[in-house]
Amino acid sequence: MAEARMIDIYIMGSRYQVPEGLTILTALEYCGYRMIRGCGCRAGFCGACATVYNFKNDPQLRYDLACQKTIEQDMYLVQIPFFPAAKALYNLEEVEANGEQVLKLYPDLVKCFGCNNCTKTCPQDIEVMWFMSDALRGDIREVAIKSFDCVMCGLCAARCPQGLVPYNIALLSRRLYGRYLAPPSKHLEDRIAEIEAGKFDAEIEELRKMEQSELKRRYAGREIEPAY
Repeated sequence: MAEARMIDIYIMGSRYQVPEGLTILTALEYCGYRMIRGCGCRAGFCGACATVYNFKNDPQLRYDLACQKTIEQDMYLVQIPFFPAAKALYNLEEVEANGEQVLKLYPDLVKCFGCNNCTKTCPQDIEVMWFMSDALRGDIREVAIKSFDCVMCGLCAARCPQGLVPYNIALLSRRLYGRYLAPPSKHLEDRIAEIEAGKFDAEIEELRKMEQSELKRRYAGREIEPAY
């Protein structure tokens, strides 16, 4: 088996040689960086490994998730595991599901002038500027739908010249939609009733006592429940 080709990357300004084909996250660990919060889920779902990078002879900044992006020769990179964007405080049971409420909690939303930096930055390819326009119009349902794949990495806020926080506005809208506007799920209500009635208690107790190898076997062979 041929050995992997070694390529040069730069982490926080220091040069390292790493095997070609690694993700940024794996390359960081290969170079001795101990990932604590930034290791995340490793599947592009948690948003904890937001990364900014460019190349030796190309100063244009690029943005991605370290668990998804593969390293390239002469890549200069740095992680932003948390971006200090302001988040409004609210009790979901005490707010109303309308555009006025969104603007009350995030009044700076009116400053959005449609530069589209947020969309260009998003590693999930979400049309961020469009759901910000929907939020400005008070269309909470559209914001919830268009921002569904947001993983709260914060890169959109890092690039907004107006200091807006699109991902927190999207989170508020999804919460309002789920709590007040989304149609009730009969399937979910039935399942909750079954759980409360103890239908699965014996099966759960059996699983708790099971060997790990048997748990893995059953998980791998499970029947996937169809979507409704």
